[in-house]
Amino acid sequence: MKRLCAALAGFLVVLIGPASAQTGRIDYERLDQRLKQLAAEDEIVGLAVAVIESGEIVFARGYGVTAAGEGAVTRDTVFRWASLSKGVATSLVTRMAVEEGRFALTSPVASFGTTLRLPGRAEQSVTLEDLMAHRVGVVSNAYDNLLEDGRDPAAIRRMLGSLSTVCPVRQCHSYQNVAFDALTEIVEGATGGTYDAAVRAALFQPLRMATASTGRAGLETARSWAKPHATRRGETVPEVRTVKEPYYRVPAAGGVNGSVMDLARFARAQMGLAPDVLPPGTLEALHLPRVATPREQTRLNTQFEGRMRDARYGLGWRTYTYDGSGQRVVGHRGSVEGYRALMLFDPELKTGVVALWNSSSRRPVAIELEVMDMAYGLPPRDWIGLDEGWAGAGR
Repeated sequence: MKRLCAALAGFLVVLIGPASAQTGRIDYERLDQRLKQLAAEDEIVGLAVAVIESGEIVFARGYGVTAAGEGAVTRDTVFRWASLSKGVATSLVTRMAVEEGRFALTSPVASFGTTLRLPGRAEQSVTLEDLMAHRVGVVSNAYDNLLEDGRDPAAIRRMLGSLSTVCPVRQCHSYQNVAFDALTEIVEGATGGTYDAAVRAALFQPLRMATASTGRAGLETARSWAKPHATRRGETVPEVRTVKEPYYRVPAAGGVNGSVMDLARFARAQMGLAPDVLPPGTLEALHLPRVATPREQTRLNTQFEGRMRDARYGLGWRTYTYDGSGQRVVGHRGSVEGYRALMLFDPELKTGVVALWNSSSRRPVAIELEVMDMAYGLPPRDWIGLDEGWAGAGR
């Protein structure tokens, strides 16, 4: 039986532009219909999607509900951004380095006096650039389990020095949360204030990201906020969960909240459309591919038939070559229990898509391919997996 969100999916939504809008190559009527279909699936609770085309936020809609029996999702509903928070942190830190000259991207992490310790005292040689590109040489997601058990992030960072290395520094990509959050300490040391105050002043306020915040209170005090949902083992219908605290304790790695409209505003800035906030030099440093990510490429080959190739990592951002167009695209995804988020854009075309949802379903990840295929004029494919009998990538 379809839930309330299926009945509301086409009713309480917001569209920027006329309902039949087709600006450029993206067919928004078709996109809307497919998102309604997706939102009607039991594994989806609430979903918000925005599209930027040729530099303008043309489409922004909410589907479904914040929780069963509660309000409809709109373009202003607040979700957790999870690991898209990393791009917020690196944008701030890279601007401080490149534009403000407070320090250099090649400065060793040890020079900042953080709590980060690495095997063989590698914090003496690991640079700020290495930290933001996840090139610190320890196992991916090191000690995330301790963070999730409630341990203090600073204490965990000190413990990282006891680990074995998986590769020499700068020789491989190993994704981090606790180590990466040394950026919070770096920002606070450089500004003399809180991390939250720094990102608000440097990014959220000048970009008019009115709903953006860091911390649990910023989520739960929002006028409209999406409750987290997850499924139990063997079940398909997600149930409401309590908001988990641990990744809010590493704000540079996973602590940002905001609406899909504010995520779209942030995406525009990443496209170079807010040069007073994120100047060209900062964006060039952020998006420059610095390390190959073979695990990510394997996932793409399996899930999306290699639609995106040459997977690499910059400073808090992933980069790919979009198959069928040859264009370079930039983005990231994120997940914490009960929430997922994505951003993907072409910085040359100033076109891209952002999405937020409050369940553990992976299917909305394929929205980025459906939108970018349209942007490039490629033949439509059922990446999401909505057509009957489809057993493709979206599932």
